[in-house]
Amino acid sequence: MVILVGGGLALGFVSLVTLPGPIAVASIALGVMMLAGADVDARTFLLPNVITWGATLGGISSAWFLEELSPWSAASDAVLRAVCVAGFLALLRWCYEGVRHREGLGLGDVKLAAAVGAWLPFEVIPLCFGLATGGALLTILWGHLRGRRIERTTKMPFGTFLCPALWFAFYVTNLPTG
Repeated sequence: MVILVGGGLALGFVSLVTLPGPIAVASIALGVMMLAGADVDARTFLLPNVITWGATLGGISSAWFLEELSPWSAASDAVLRAVCVAGFLALLRWCYEGVRHREGLGLGDVKLAAAVGAWLPFEVIPLCFGLATGGALLTILWGHLRGRRIERTTKMPFGTFLCPALWFAFYVTNLPTG
């Protein structure tokens, strides 16, 4: 609990100091949801709907509120990205299960992918997934180096890595330039 509170305070402080007001508020809201999602997924291998759907709706709402010139266009673009990214992960999940005859990605990961699409521009989405998978692979490697037995069937809560990657990608893409 201390880590969650400390993490929330840290991301709140960093967002308020480095981002413009409305974007800082969106960053804090997303960050708090992603901290909670990562914590729950790490402990239970489940991503609660309140986190996944809340983050998706928050991303669509933020797109509308943060775009002054064409809010409806921004919100509809966020919906389109959310559907595309979740659809892609659902297809990947289905293909993996068809080939391996066991679940690889959970539905929570698919729903979290919708949030990734809602919050991030298309060109940043692959970087977000790259950060998450890189973090997961480094964690597996670290566990192996410390003597933990890693097998092909070892479970890994992907949302634990995708949640912070989503917040970080949103934060970095919204840093003021110049």
